Amino acid sequence: MESVRTDFYLDGRWVRAAGGQPLEVHNPTTEEVIGTVPAGTAEDVDRAVAAARAAFEGWAATDPADRAAHLDRLHAALTARADDIAHTVAGELGTPLKVATRVQAGLPLTVLRSFVDLAAHPPAPQTVGNSLVVREPVGVVGAITPWNYPLHQVVAKLAPALAAGCTLVLKPSELTPLTAYLLFDAIDEAGLPPGVVNLVTGTGPVVGEALAGHPGVDLVSFTGSTATGRRITHLAADRIARVSLELGGKSANVILDDADLASAVKVGVGNAFLNSGQTCTAWTRMLVHRDRYDEALDLAAKATDGYQLGDPLDPATRLGPLVSAAQRDRVRDHITRGLADGGRLVAGGPDAPVPQRGWFVAPTVIADVDPDSALAQEEVFGPVLAVIPVDDDDHAVRVANNSRYGLAGAVWSGDEERALRVARRLRTGAVDINGAPFNPLAPFGGYKQSGVGRELGVHGLEEFCEVKAIQR
Repeated sequence: MESVRTDFYLDGRWVRAAGGQPLEVHNPTTEEVIGTVPAGTAEDVDRAVAAARAAFEGWAATDPADRAAHLDRLHAALTARADDIAHTVAGELGTPLKVATRVQAGLPLTVLRSFVDLAAHPPAPQTVGNSLVVREPVGVVGAITPWNYPLHQVVAKLAPALAAGCTLVLKPSELTPLTAYLLFDAIDEAGLPPGVVNLVTGTGPVVGEALAGHPGVDLVSFTGSTATGRRITHLAADRIARVSLELGGKSANVILDDADLASAVKVGVGNAFLNSGQTCTAWTRMLVHRDRYDEALDLAAKATDGYQLGDPLDPATRLGPLVSAAQRDRVRDHITRGLADGGRLVAGGPDAPVPQRGWFVAPTVIADVDPDSALAQEEVFGPVLAVIPVDDDDHAVRVANNSRYGLAGAVWSGDEERALRVARRLRTGAVDINGAPFNPLAPFGGYKQSGVGRELGVHGLEEFCEVKAIQR
């Protein structure tokens, strides 16, 4: 059933869009149109920012316990929609339903719950000498979010912004906007004050640029490509506005010679292929000690064979399509170039069978990848794993750090202290040792061209605050 939305959420109510050609939303599995949303304009952004600006002073002055109560009601409203969210993400993005339920719908609820608690119990002011150091909300936030985790990436901005006392205007990706409408239905049900949160859909070149460059926006929080992050930084810099950027990655999975190889490879392949590889933290480079390299390749090939492609609603499906035909074509080009640059095909590849309909790419493993080649340096954003042999710990660290990115990574070793020493040398914002689970309370963000600032937990809350020293 096609979902037709003709409205924005502005100043606490649904407002019919002024007009213009609607944007089509496609199902990447069937290639069919499953919905339309309005294409916003700069004038729509003006209205949304004005509503957020008018609401800011009152929301900033609201007692933290009351802000927490609003977020708690939003959590309840979203929880009631969890099944709809999972099915919507499966429809507009192609994430297999099991993963969509656990990650796409479940993780944002966990993150939102953490900020309910932080809103109710914010960090206490500090005393430094004769100064009282306090944190105050930064103001109006312009949030621009991507398509690969269409609810989590919004909640990771919206929840701390509201907990800190900021107001917000959201521009979700035009590829997966239907999930944002479910969120704003929940926001409306939760009864947040008018103007505190506003929604304008549209394209990046129109709505995104208008929001990033708007003089009424105090902080631009963006998740997406490094190239777009660079553009947003320039737009914000013209008025000396703050930016928080969560950008690309090319994370290394470092498997040392004393690692539990079977676990390291199995978990590493799963991480690389999660969400069809459309994950900024994906461990897309597997660095394996040369003594165990051939064994690791055999394990990777066997693991890859278990990833059945197909309809996200089919329980047997482990790998869905890519989000668009353009994304599918980009990933295929990366595979072809990687092989032309000397890589050796271990599994998948451009000729591997895929469903006739839908924007699918077979899960692919390429060995003997040159650490300086495009496949090892560029973010593919598809189910493609590059495997690189290394000689020792120092060599592994050099190869892992040979990247303009620095978002995440992993280290595997039978000696946890050895793994910790290597992890501390990796120039990335996060490192998992021996498959340790993701922690939604820990700071999330990157070094180098992977971003500026941190999301989640107390560190994420601080991104939406100004610091004031009061001398007394």
